[in-house]
Order: sequence, then structure tokens, then C-alpha cells
Amino acid sequence: MCAAFDRETSRRTALRGGLVLAAGAAGMASTALTATGAAPAFADPKPAGRRLPFLLDMVQNNPGEPSFSSRFNDPVKLKEYGYDGQVINEFKPPHAAITFDSFDPRVFPAGSPGRAWVEAAARTIDTHIARAHAAGIAAYVFTDIIVLPKRLVELYGDQILDDKGRISLDRPLTQRIHRLMLREVFTRFPGLDGLVVRTGETYLQNMPFHTGNNPITSGESSHLTLLGVLRDEVCVRAGKRVFYRTWSTGSDKLTSDPAFYRRVTDQVETHENLLFSIKHTAKDFWRTIPFNQTIGVGRHRQIVEVQCQREYEGKGAFPNYVIDGVVNGFEEFRATPRTGPIGLADVVGNPIVAGIWTWSRGGGWRGPYLHNELWCDLNTWVMARWARDTGQGEEAAFTAYATTRLGLRGDQVRRFRRLALLSAAGVLRGHYSAVHPMGRLMWTRDQFLGGSDKDLVSDFDAVLGAGRMAVVLDEKQRAARMWDEIVALSWTLPLREHADREYLRVSARYGQSWHRVVHHGWEVMLRGYAGDRAGRYDRTAMRHHLHRYDAEWERWRRLAADEPSCATLYQPYSFGPKGPDGLYDADPDHGMKPATDRYRAMLSA
Repeated sequence: MCAAFDRETSRRTALRGGLVLAAGAAGMASTALTATGAAPAFADPKPAGRRLPFLLDMVQNNPGEPSFSSRFNDPVKLKEYGYDGQVINEFKPPHAAITFDSFDPRVFPAGSPGRAWVEAAARTIDTHIARAHAAGIAAYVFTDIIVLPKRLVELYGDQILDDKGRISLDRPLTQRIHRLMLREVFTRFPGLDGLVVRTGETYLQNMPFHTGNNPITSGESSHLTLLGVLRDEVCVRAGKRVFYRTWSTGSDKLTSDPAFYRRVTDQVETHENLLFSIKHTAKDFWRTIPFNQTIGVGRHRQIVEVQCQREYEGKGAFPNYVIDGVVNGFEEFRATPRTGPIGLADVVGNPIVAGIWTWSRGGGWRGPYLHNELWCDLNTWVMARWARDTGQGEEAAFTAYATTRLGLRGDQVRRFRRLALLSAAGVLRGHYSAVHPMGRLMWTRDQFLGGSDKDLVSDFDAVLGAGRMAVVLDEKQRAARMWDEIVALSWTLPLREHADREYLRVSARYGQSWHRVVHHGWEVMLRGYAGDRAGRYDRTAMRHHLHRYDAEWERWRRLAADEPSCATLYQPYSFGPKGPDGLYDADPDHGMKPATDRYRAMLSA
């Protein structure tokens, strides 16, 4: 474990029942200081505090699946939490809910099934806007571009497609269609406050009459073309806001390259209604990925995206408190030499940083599916509280949640913080590594567990090549032991609401089983992989851990069967590939089960 965590655990004191806890509420240090306690040289003195101008929330529903039942769908609840905007994301953007009559009435003729679908989608958006405004907050809709009607592409494909069959913004008619499309959107939805625009990924699972693709086909020039259209038609003509997301997949450097970000955005004239939206991580929402260095750069105002139901880290099925790391910098970045910001506390004094956009629910695909939102609620509420008064610090916001939301007092608050910070430390060591950083961060995501037969090959090769098998396996064992303490802590916390109190204990046990399964599964797979290379196997150790692996799976299944609040279980298979319905599912030929079963057969031969 890192030095800061070891220093903290060395200061434990005994409590009733033999439980050991950190003295005070420290845990991993919740300040943005170096390991020596000195302020980093690059950091400016922190301001007294700001109320960030924008605070948005989104429930991102799984593409192609029914919408989540969530408290965060209710704009009244968002208003109570301090939000001033709701991002509606059912993967039916507003330009999929217009008829395109202003361009060509043949696209969705009266009486056609497509027109009926469009009109129904429009009524749903009307309802969302009305509910948000009745609660006193703004309504924005998550918008994939490019998405166009299939019929329109059939009619005009020769004028809008490139030589690879992609709808291209390089074609003049494509630009004209998008300008008319945006005008029709705000004519049909005059109350809509603006758009949150995504490029790079286009999800069509919920739109049977539409097609589309990534508009960034020519790098920098594609971004500039699209930004010009959006600025003209939405910000200037309609007087509405655009939050332009820099997230993209592949080689698009707008996501995290400050120089490229400046080169693109400096060519766009600023406007009060045009903001850029940037993930707090330099890639996807993974631990061990550094803080995004494009935050606070350039001339345009920015909002920062924070995922509160982490798709690579359990999705709220077990405790996983991330806001300490988001604000103050995650543990793995605090002990290293610092050359730039590692958390929001380091950049919040920059006036360019104008807001936070939380994803209270969603991200990724499939499960685990929740029956209680306690851990999503903790991350969301604390992030919102901090954004409304950054000067109070993350720990004060956390304490306010523990006291006002959960009804905890005194040592109970300190124990709850210990549990929360332990969850972050355990996730780092269980899902990732603090001793041998992993390259394949997607070995586990959503409800899937990869194995040594595909997802972990390159990492296992690196671990064995460095002679670090024992160190890595010891880390997985220590991660599981952290969850033993989390379970013990959960029984000492009398949360006010009975449902939350029960879920606290059930979800702690879920996390314990997850990390034990991973520990014993890795023992079998990594030892087996080493044996494959060396031609000899530690059969005694492998049999022992295979027995423990099976026993923990059975314990985990009993938890799900006996406890109604338990989230759905992981599947011991790799993530993907995408099926004919456009959804990702388990790969039945690869993953933790096929990998461990291979060694099971070898050991029984």
C-alpha cells in the first residue's frame, strides 16, 4: 500500500468489539498535499470558495434497455440537492424527435410509422422539459451527432456520404441539413434550454428510424465545422446553450491533449452560451488515469464531468467513494512528484472552470442492476455540495452528508468516513493495482470479469516478466482484507433509514465477495499462467485457491438469493462482443470462468 495509507493504518485505535479504526477522520489524507505535507510548488493558494455557475446532473440509461427507476430522474430532487440543470439522456436526442418537414416532407410523411415514433418521442421530451421547469431548473438533452433519419440518407446519400459511406460534415448539404435541423429543433421545443453534444460515439439502439456515425472524420477541421454550425444556430440564433463534449474514442486528441485542445478551441469565437464539457480523467472514468490537463486551459468556459456510478468499479453494487479523489486527487497521484493538478481543488480557482456535471446514474452497459442508490447518492450529493461552496472542502461536504442525510453523529461519522476511504483504497488494489500498474483496464467492467485467456494476457506477461507475481497476488489478498474491515464497520453504523442501513451491510458483503473472488481467481489464473510458461505448476496452491474461489462464488450467490436489496451479480465472462441487437453481452468463450475451468480440468486430470 502507499505510504500515506500505511501511516494512517498505523494510527488505529481499538474500539468496542475489537474493531480497529483510524483515529479521527483522516483515512487517506483528504487534502491536495504532497506526501511530506508541503503544498506542491505549482499550486496557487486556494480561494476562499466559489459557487460554480453550473451544476448539472444526468441519469444515463443503458442503451437499448428500459430506463432506470431512480430518484435522480426527479427534477424536484435535483433542485433539493442544489442542481440548476438536468441533462436528459434516453438516447433519443431532440433531432430524432422532429419531422424534418422544413427540409423534405418525404422523410417522415403523415401517417407513417416513422412519423408516429417521432411524434411520440417529441411528447416525451415535452414532458421532461415541463417537469424540469416546474421544479425551477434548466432542461438540456444529451445529443449524439451525427444522427439522421434513414429515409433522409436514402434520399440524399449521394450528396451527404463520403467515399467510405459515412455521413460527412465535409459535404455542403450535410452542413445545410444540420442547420435546418437545429432550427426545427428549437421551433418544436422552444422551452429547451440547450444541448449537450457528443461526438465520437453514436448510439442508435433506441432509434429504429435513424442512422448515424461519428462526425469527426477529418480531425481538427471536423470539430471546427461542427462547432461553427452549433455556435451559429444554437448559441446565436436560438439563444440557447451548447455544452460541447471533448470526449471521444480512438485517436481524437481533443479529449486530453492541451495543445490540440487549444489549437481547436482558440479558433472558435467565445460566446456566453458555448461551453466545453471535459471528463475529470484524461481518458475514460478509470482509476489510475491522471487528471485531465485540458481542464482550465484556453479561452472558453468549461464544465467537468464526474461519474458517480462508476461503470468499471461496481456501479454502486458495493461501496466506492470517489469524490475525495476527484476533488483532492486520488491516492495513487498524491505520492508522486507533481507537475500539474491532480484534482478539482487545484483548478477551481480558475474562472474558466464554470461548473460540474455529475452522472448520478449510468455509464457503460448492462449491470449490475441496483435496488438501492446509497453509494450513487453519496457521491452525487457530496459532489453537488462541494460545487455550491468549494471553500468548505470535500471532507466538510462528506460530513454534512453523513449527519444530515444519514443521521450519524460523532464517532459514527468518523467510522463512516473510514469505510468510504477504505472502499477507494480497496478498489484501487482489487480492480487495478498500486504495485504494478495495469495496461488492460477493461479486464473488468460493468457486470463482467475477464480472465487469463484473453483480457489479462498482456498484464500477466508483464507481471511475470518483472518477477512480481508474489507482490501482485499479495496485493489482491490485502484488498480482500480491506473489505473484511468494511463489513465489520458496516455493522457499527446505524443509518437513519432502515433500507439504507440494510443495504450498507449487504453491499459491503457484496464487495467482500467480489474482492475475494478476484483474489482467489487471480491466484489460480496467474499461477496457472506462470505454469504454462515454465512447464510446471504449483498444484497445491492452485487447488487451495480454486476451492476458495468456488466457495466464495457460492457465498455470493446466497447473498443475492437471501437479500432483496442485493444488486445483481457479476458474470465470470469477458465483456462483449456486441450482439445483433447492438448491445454488449458476455463472451461465453472467455473470462474468469473459462480460464479457471481450464486449470480445474488440468488439476483433476
